[in-house]
Amino acid sequence: MTLRRATPDLSYLFSHNSHVLKTQVTAALAEIGLTPRMQCVLVRALEEERTQIQLAELTDMDKTTMVATIDALEKAGYAERRPSRRDRRARIVAVTERGAEIAARGQEIVDRVHGALLEALPEDEREAFLRAMRRLADGHLAEPVDAAACRRPRERTA
Repeated sequence: MTLRRATPDLSYLFSHNSHVLKTQVTAALAEIGLTPRMQCVLVRALEEERTQIQLAELTDMDKTTMVATIDALEKAGYAERRPSRRDRRARIVAVTERGAEIAARGQEIVDRVHGALLEALPEDEREAFLRAMRRLADGHLAEPVDAAACRRPRERTA
């Protein structure tokens, strides 16, 4: 039996396109030794003084992933944990001069990959595509549903 779809499979389209774009960005950033997570943290930490927890929330990373990402950035000499100038009890992620330079190179790479994606669309469709994506991100797809509702309950074994 073949089911007839009432609408296009948007989940597949978003998932597939997102996955392929992520692989393209990942491969391109690997050329300079960065991961997309590292790039994201560097860019967000350069914007203003932020704690590790603030960066985790802003970049939608769990705490364990954030710690590993910042550890990798520290090891590479791109960032360091420092006491905050505003609150000495808090520790911020400070981007080093080398980190700012690599983040700028990384942003050029990300912009190039994103630009290639947009150039794959006819010129008259690019702005409409971006408006639609922004509208969805700011509206209908702004907030995920409760993650517990998306998980399958664990089966108990006897």
